[in-house]
Amino acid sequence: MNTSGADEKIALGLLDARSQSCEGCLALNRPYLREILHMSLATSADTPAHPEFPHLFSPLDLGFTQLKNRVLMGSMHTGLEELGPEGFERMAAYYAERAAGGVGMIITGGNAPNDAAALAPGEFGAFNADAHVPLHRRVTDAVHEAAEDCKICLQILHAGNLAYSADPVAPSPIASPINPREPRAMTADDIETTIQDFIRCAERARAAGYDGVEIIGSAGYLLSTFLLAKTNHRQDEWGGSYENRMRLPVTMVRRMREALGPDFIIIYRIAAMELMEDGSSWDEVVTLGKAIEAAGATIMSTHFVWHQAQVPTISTRVPRAAFAGVTGRLRKELSIPMITSNRINMPAVAEKVLADGLADITSMGRPMLADSQFARKAYEGRVDEINTCIACNQACLDHAFRGKTVSCLVNPRACHETELNYQPTAQSKQIAVVGAGPAGLAFATTAAGRGHRVTLFEASDELGGHFNLAMRIPGKEEFLETIRYYRRQLELTGVEVRLNTRVDAKILTEGQWDDVVVATGLVPREPGIPGIDHPMVMGYDEAIRGTRPIGKAVAIIGAGGIGFDVAELVSHAGESAALNIDVFAREWGIDFENHPRGGVAGVQPQIETAEREVFLLQRKPTSHGRGLGPTTGWAHKIALNRRGVHMLRGVQYDRIDDHGLHITVDDQTQLLPVDTIVVCAGQESERSVFDALSQARDNVHLIGGADVAMEIDAKRAIDQACRLATEL
Repeated sequence: MNTSGADEKIALGLLDARSQSCEGCLALNRPYLREILHMSLATSADTPAHPEFPHLFSPLDLGFTQLKNRVLMGSMHTGLEELGPEGFERMAAYYAERAAGGVGMIITGGNAPNDAAALAPGEFGAFNADAHVPLHRRVTDAVHEAAEDCKICLQILHAGNLAYSADPVAPSPIASPINPREPRAMTADDIETTIQDFIRCAERARAAGYDGVEIIGSAGYLLSTFLLAKTNHRQDEWGGSYENRMRLPVTMVRRMREALGPDFIIIYRIAAMELMEDGSSWDEVVTLGKAIEAAGATIMSTHFVWHQAQVPTISTRVPRAAFAGVTGRLRKELSIPMITSNRINMPAVAEKVLADGLADITSMGRPMLADSQFARKAYEGRVDEINTCIACNQACLDHAFRGKTVSCLVNPRACHETELNYQPTAQSKQIAVVGAGPAGLAFATTAAGRGHRVTLFEASDELGGHFNLAMRIPGKEEFLETIRYYRRQLELTGVEVRLNTRVDAKILTEGQWDDVVVATGLVPREPGIPGIDHPMVMGYDEAIRGTRPIGKAVAIIGAGGIGFDVAELVSHAGESAALNIDVFAREWGIDFENHPRGGVAGVQPQIETAEREVFLLQRKPTSHGRGLGPTTGWAHKIALNRRGVHMLRGVQYDRIDDHGLHITVDDQTQLLPVDTIVVCAGQESERSVFDALSQARDNVHLIGGADVAMEIDAKRAIDQACRLATEL
C-alpha cells in the first residue's frame, strides 16, 4: 500500500505549488498537512480491503458521483467553528487527517443559515456571509488535498427554540425545557426568509468547495418542531394536519434541489424515533421520508431522540448499533441510500449493519475523534490497533454542551492537531514510567512511539489502573477496549513492561534513566468516621472486584462518579443492558418492533433489580449527580431511581457499629440497619515514590492522579501524559 518515493515527491511538490498559488490556500502550507499527505499516500485503492469487511469498503453509486466506501464521519460540533480564522485552520487539520485516514465522506458540525438560528453566539456562529466562504475553503481544500476521493458535506442546522440568539424563533412561542428563552412565533415572511437562507447557505457551501450539505430535521431543532403537534400550534398552511406540519422540510429540500441542480449531494436527517410519547408515529415517519425523497434528497440519514428526551442514545450504557434496526425498517420504504448511526464504534459492528441490510452507510462521529485512522486500520485488517470510542462523552459531547472545544478522552489530539503532534525525537532517551494506569500507558506508548526507550513498571499484575474497575460496572464494559488498545500499542512501540514490580526511589536513582515519569495514581481516602474499621466496611475496589461478599442492605458513603458506579453495580441484576438490545429496550421502555409514537408511547420501562436495599449518601446538600457529565449523569440517576436506590444528601456520618451506620440528616439522627458499607469518599494522590525520588535526582515528572486528585479524571490524565511525551 506504499507509493514510490518519486510519487511522494511529486505529490509534495504539488502541495507546495498549490499552497503558494493563492492567498486563500495559505493554510495548506503547514507541517501538519504535510504529515497528513504522507498518511494519504500510504493508502492506495489498488490494494484490496481486508476480506472481513466487504460491505464496509464497497463503493456506493449516487448517480452523479460515487462514495468510495460506506464509512461516514458523522456530524460533531467541535467548538472550533466560532473561533474565526484560527478555528478554521484547526478544522482543516482535523478533517483532513480523517480524510487521509480513509473515510468516504465527512459531515461537518452544524452551521446556522442565519443569526437567529445559531446554537452559540458569535461572528462565525452562522455561515450567512460571502466573506466566510474563503474560511470554509480552507477546510474543503485541506480535505480534498488529503484524499481527493473523500466527500465533505456541510451540515445546515437551524436551532429553533434551542438557539442562544437574541431572537430565537419557532413555529409557535413554546420554549424548550432545556432552553429558558421563549422563542418568537415565525410569521409567513419569516418562514420564506428561512427557506431562502438555507438555500443561500447551501450555495455558499458549494462555492466553498463542499460536495454537498446535510439538512438536519431532527433532535428538537427548528424543522423537527414544525413536525410535532406539541410544538406546532399553527393554524395556517404550516400547521394543523401532518401534511401541513411537514410542509417546511419538504419545501426546503425541493427548492434547494431546484437551486443547486442535480449534481450536488443533499442529505436529509430525519427524526426516525424521537423517544418521546408525543413524538411522530411510524406512518408519519414513512410519509415524511417518501416526501423528502420525492423532493430531491440524495441520501436519508436517520436520527434518534430529541435533546430533552429521557432515554439514553449515545452513552456507553447503550448497546452497539442499538437503533440500526429502525433505519433498516425505514430503508424498506425508500429507494435512496440510508445512513444509520449511534454506537457503531468498531468495523465489525458497521459491517454487520450493512450485511444485514439495515443501512447503506454507517455514520461514526465519535469513533473518528478517538482514532483518525479508524477506516485505514480496518481496511488493512489492523482492527486491534484501533483506539476505540468508549462513549464516555467526557471530552466530546460534555465539552460541546459546556461551550468548550471538543476533544476525546482516549485521544487528546482530536481538534488539537495543529498543536499536539507526536514527531520523532531528535535524541532518544531512556525513560522509566512508574504506574500502568491511563496516564502511565498514554505516556509510555506516546514517548516510545516517538523513539524513546521506555520501561513501564506496574506493582499489580494488570494494566489499566482504574479502567479495570470501570469495565466491571454494568454499562461501562467498553472501557476494556482502551486497555486492549494500549496493550497492543505497548507491543508495537516496544515498551518493556514489568508487571508485579514495585519500584522505589533507590532503584530509580541507581538505574540509567534519563527521565522518570511517576504515574502512581490515586488511593482511596478513608473518612474519619468512628468505627470505620468495622468488618462490614469495605473499599470500592473490593466491592467492584467482588473480592468480598456484599450483603442485602448496602450503604454507599460518597456519591461522586465512583459512588454512582458502585450503586449501579450492587443494585443491578441480570444481563447488562449495554450488551443486549432487548434488555436495553425493556429498561428504557422502547418498542422497536411496533414503533408507537416516538417509539415509546404506552410502553413502561421494566428494569431488573437486585434484591438489595441500597442507600447512596453524600455530605453535600446539593442534589445527587451534579458533578456527573451533562450528557450521561441524568441517565445514571434515572436508572438508580428506577431500581429504588435511596439518595440522601446533607448527611453527617456519626458512627458505625454492629447495628449499622448512624447518620444525622436535617438535624435528625437515624440508623441505617445495613450489613455492608462501601466507602467511596474520594481519593488522594499516591506520591510516595515521587516525593522520595524528587529529592534524589533531576528530571522527575508527575502526571495523572498522582499529580491531581480531583475525582478520577482519565481525560485530564491522558491529555497531560501525551503532552509531556511530546516535550521530552
